[in-house]
Amino acid sequence: MRIFRRCAAFAAALTLLVAPAAAAAGPAVSYRSFTVQTAHGPAVVYLVTVDLRHAHLGLLHPADVAARATVSAMATAQHARAGVNGDFFNISETHAGIPATGSSVGPEIADGHDLKFAVPDGQRFGPGMPPGATTKIVFGTGEDGRARVASVDLTGAVRSTKGTFDIEGLNQYALPVDGIGVYTHDWGAVSRARAACGTDTSRDAACTTETEEVVVRDGVVTAEAETPGAGDIAPGTVVLLGREKGADELEALDPGDRVDVAARLKAAKVPSLEFAVGGFPILAGGQQVSGLDATTLAPRTAAGASADGRTAYLFAVDGRSPASTGMSVTEVAEQLRAVGAASAVNLDGGGSTTLAYADPGQALTVRNTPSDGTERAVANGIGVFGR
Repeated sequence: MRIFRRCAAFAAALTLLVAPAAAAAGPAVSYRSFTVQTAHGPAVVYLVTVDLRHAHLGLLHPADVAARATVSAMATAQHARAGVNGDFFNISETHAGIPATGSSVGPEIADGHDLKFAVPDGQRFGPGMPPGATTKIVFGTGEDGRARVASVDLTGAVRSTKGTFDIEGLNQYALPVDGIGVYTHDWGAVSRARAACGTDTSRDAACTTETEEVVVRDGVVTAEAETPGAGDIAPGTVVLLGREKGADELEALDPGDRVDVAARLKAAKVPSLEFAVGGFPILAGGQQVSGLDATTLAPRTAAGASADGRTAYLFAVDGRSPASTGMSVTEVAEQLRAVGAASAVNLDGGGSTTLAYADPGQALTVRNTPSDGTERAVANGIGVFGR
């Protein structure tokens, strides 16, 4: 078994009001907070700048893909110098009797290990994406140590004497219609039933009853069932879950059959990614991506990279209060472009927006003001490691 892996108008409207309120840290990682005056009121911004020649980024994540934790808890546990929340996630559910999994929308890669792939576009949570964007877009760093925005795809198959079947999912809360997904020890104990709910175009569509689940241990089928299961998946074991045509394909397998399961995430036209988190693009080639929301104000989180990929920017802005009205996605893109980013993604915002940072020799603390009043447990985040 192998498991592989965006206006000159806005620039004029955003005027620096207060000099950096906090500065810190060492040659590789720096933090500052400042207020910008917008047409709709003040917005308090928090920014971590990372020199990737002397520090690196990594995925903040709980022990399981289908789990959530606060940014501060994840960053502290992983000994990160700073961190922000990451991708949108399965925070709520409408399917009767099936709980939300807490897992993220897009791909996750941690230390070169493929944790999960992206759900179909119609199954995502979060605001609308700009034209042409998909859930496969990630912000990450490659084997060359440079940060970038890229697209990731999944390749893989189940091979046996009964046939060869394509794999369309890896540890994700929603599978494509007619698809087969692989679930590993990384998923956790949460039920896999949500994966057979909704369609590629509708998150709220009914769950299908055409499912088949096959357990494979050390390359041999050990069990099969007609409904998705739950519970921990032991190391060395994978669970294959098919829906519709994918279920029909898996029904050909019987206990005792030898099978080879191979699935791997691959980034398009860039070096292999060592770290990746999902988000939708807002800057590309130093310009705002077209079609971004310019009106909705909210707390926001985003991440960007310089043109050479040697500098990363982690960005958060408070919102939903008189002290900080938040920003539109277009304004976030302009702010990141102004500080030096050439490419960037929008991450989960609202009550999820969190930026934590540790001064040298001090404990890590949350620097922004989460709009829920306290930190929200989230699916993942971006951590900064090093001085």
